[in-house]
Amino acid sequence: MRMFGLRAMLGKAAVLAVAVVAAGPAAAPAVAQDEAGFQAYLQTLGRQALAQGVTRRTVDLVIPTLTYNARVVELDRQQPEQRPNAPISNFEPYRVKHVDAARIGQGRAAWQRVRPRLARIERETGVPESIMVAIWGHETAYGKVMGGFDLPRALASLAYEGRRRDLFASEFIATLKMIDRGVPREKLVGSWAGAFGGPQFLPSVYLRLAVDGDGDGLADIWSSEADTLASIANYFVNAGWRPGQPWGVAVRVPEGFNRAAVAGRTTSPRCPRVFERHSRWKTIAEWRALGLTPQGRGWPADNVQATLLEPDGPGRTAYLLTGNYRVILDYNCSNFYALSVGLLADEVER
Repeated sequence: MRMFGLRAMLGKAAVLAVAVVAAGPAAAPAVAQDEAGFQAYLQTLGRQALAQGVTRRTVDLVIPTLTYNARVVELDRQQPEQRPNAPISNFEPYRVKHVDAARIGQGRAAWQRVRPRLARIERETGVPESIMVAIWGHETAYGKVMGGFDLPRALASLAYEGRRRDLFASEFIATLKMIDRGVPREKLVGSWAGAFGGPQFLPSVYLRLAVDGDGDGLADIWSSEADTLASIANYFVNAGWRPGQPWGVAVRVPEGFNRAAVAGRTTSPRCPRVFERHSRWKTIAEWRALGLTPQGRGWPADNVQATLLEPDGPGRTAYLLTGNYRVILDYNCSNFYALSVGLLADEVER
């Protein structure tokens, strides 16, 4: 939800600024026109929802209550533009900010508080307790920051704006399906871009993967820590987490290492800039034979496959990353995010 930038809007914004200066009070009718257009578009959304199986009762419950939210459109337009050839910054400043003493300390406290539930979820899913806690910490500061936007209103407004209409219309309809499934209307609160709850799921992800972790009949990822953590684990299971395998290990790369000999040869169709920084796959035994040495923890099993990532370049801490690291990337396709989740998990359980 952080993919679109401002550059395409600059020309239009300049024109609008001139128009407002020239016309003065004419801005109010423009707002009214947006609201009128939004109300007309809601009828289209309602018909689409009914065609996808949403009940008439839910459509009639939600659609008449919605008004246009210009703020979420403004926030979406302010997102930084992705520049394919922009230089990639170093990881270390990000690590210092996101794997800091406060987040580690709060993570250890949260881990101890919910340890019995975490232990049960790990037994059932194979997803480590510390990984669940680290995701929870990164996404919502352990449930403290989950957003205050009305989801149907925000998503319908973003769909009406039109740049990513199919995405936001689909997520809006998913919120209606959540109501049909028994989620109370008042629970539908989250970020301006539609993510919500402790795991920051989108509505479509909630429908697929949210689970009831405390047995009360509702996957309440807003209020229930058990449901939040069980849903994070279920996401990881669905994405292919391999029990008993670490996400990765920090390593030292020897001087004179031939990086060209291990360079990746394929281009990923998803997040190519993330994956192009990874080497080809080799077993831990093969990496050991090439002279890499671990920092701070022992090696995984010799037959575990891993790729090499040097996020700050040669001579700095590097990482051998297993298939489980790719599962973290499935949650958020960013090397900085995935590395910081893994490192926070290591610190929480240290």
